[in-house]
Amino acid sequence: MQTRVERYLAHLDRLSGGREPKFTPFRSTTPGMRDVTAIVYRDLPEPGFVTGLTYGLSLSGHPSWTRSTPELCISVRSTDEAWAWAVAYLAERLRGGDCHFAYGDTLGFGERVSRESDMDAFLLFTPPGLDREDFASIDVGDDLPVSITGCYPIHSSERRFIQDNGLDAFWDLDWDPYDVTRAAVA
Repeated sequence: MQTRVERYLAHLDRLSGGREPKFTPFRSTTPGMRDVTAIVYRDLPEPGFVTGLTYGLSLSGHPSWTRSTPELCISVRSTDEAWAWAVAYLAERLRGGDCHFAYGDTLGFGERVSRESDMDAFLLFTPPGLDREDFASIDVGDDLPVSITGCYPIHSSERRFIQDNGLDAFWDLDWDPYDVTRAAVA
C-alpha cells in the first residue's frame, strides 16, 4: 500500500508525464510539524518555465480546512527556482497560524523573490494550467483529500489593490500571470 507522500507524488508524476523533479526541503520552524518540501520541475509546462509545488503544508491542519487540505503550486516563465522556493518557504512559515491559504488571499514575501523581478508577493487562486480533476480532491489516503492552490507572483501595489478591491477586480485587469518581469498593473 502506498504512503501518503507516495500517492501525492504519483499524482504529480501523472501530471508531469513522469518528469523527474528536484526536491528541496525547508526545515520546520514549528515544533511537532514536519518539514515542507519544494518539488521543482524545470521546463514544465514548456521550455523556459519553472513549476514548483509544495508537500507538507497539508500536514499542518487548520480549522477552516473542512473539505480538503492545500498544497501550493507556482508556474512562471523563468528558470530561477527561487520562485518555487519562496512558495515553499511561505507555506512553512505561515502554516499553523491565521493564514488558511484560501483563494483571494495574498501573501507578502517581504523582499524581491528573484533578482529578475521586483515582485514581492503572491496571490492565491486556482492553479495555472490544471483542470479541476487534476487539482481538486487528490486522494492521499487521509480523511480529507489534498487540493492544489495556485500562487501567482504580484507586486506590493497589486497586493494592496486586491485587498482594497477584491480578487475579481484584479483578475479582470490586463496582466500575464506567468510573466515575472511585467510592470505592475495596479
